[in-house]
Amino acid sequence: MKISIITATWNSESTIVDTLLSLASQSYQNTEFIVVDGASKDTTLKIVNGHEGLIDIIISEPDQGIYDALNKGITVATGDVIGFLHSDDIFASVDTLDKVASAFADNATDAVYGDLDYVSKDDTSRVIRHWQSGEFVKSKFKNGWMPPHPTFYMRKKHYQKLGGFNLSYRIAADYESILRYLWQENLNVNYIPEVLVKMRVGGESNRSLQNIIRKSKEDWRAMKSNGIAPLPAILGKNLSKIPQFFVK
Repeated sequence: MKISIITATWNSESTIVDTLLSLASQSYQNTEFIVVDGASKDTTLKIVNGHEGLIDIIISEPDQGIYDALNKGITVATGDVIGFLHSDDIFASVDTLDKVASAFADNATDAVYGDLDYVSKDDTSRVIRHWQSGEFVKSKFKNGWMPPHPTFYMRKKHYQKLGGFNLSYRIAADYESILRYLWQENLNVNYIPEVLVKMRVGGESNRSLQNIIRKSKEDWRAMKSNGIAPLPAILGKNLSKIPQFFVK
C-alpha cells in the first residue's frame, strides 16, 4: 500500500529541514512525498530542491492559502492513502507510517487517526499540550469532538468521491472536511492510540485574537452546514482543550 504525504510550504525555511528529515527517517518505504510551495520568497524552495531524491513531486506557484495547496497535492497524489505533514511538524517516531500502514491492512478501514503533541517551537522534545483523541464514536461530534487533523489519514478514493478542502473556509477547512467525511458519511474509522505527530505551537488559527474569533465563526458555520447543533458543539470543542495543557 502506497501512502502519499503532502506538505504545504510558504516561507518555511526555519522549519522545513526538520520536516524533511522526519520524512526521510520513516522506516515504511512505500511512500510518495509531495511538496506544494506557495511561491516562497525565502530559501524554502532551494532547501526542498536540495532533497529531490526524497521528494517525488514538487509544485511551486502562487496559491490561495494552505488548503488550496493541500488540494493541489490531493489531486496529484497517486497513493492508496493520503496524509499531511505540515512544514513545521515532524513525525513522532521513525515508525509512524508503519503504524498507519498496519491500521490500513484491513481493507475495510477507510480512515485512521491518532494522538497529537503540541511542542515548543524551539525544542520539539518539550510537550506543551497533549491531544489524546480517544476511540471513534460518531455521536461525540455533537459535543465538538474531532480527531487532530495532522494525524488523519484517509483512502484517496474517498477524497475523489467527497472532495477536498472547502476554500471558503480560511482557517477551519480542516474541521469542516472532517465533519463532511466522518459525520456525514458512514466510513469505517480506526484510532491509533499513540502520538503520531509533533506540531510546533503558534499555528495560524491561534496566532492572534482576530484569528481565534474568525476560527470560531468558521467552526460555527461548519457545524450548521453539516447538521451539528452549533452551541453545544462549539462550547465542547473549546472546553475540551483545557485538560490538554495539563501534560503528565
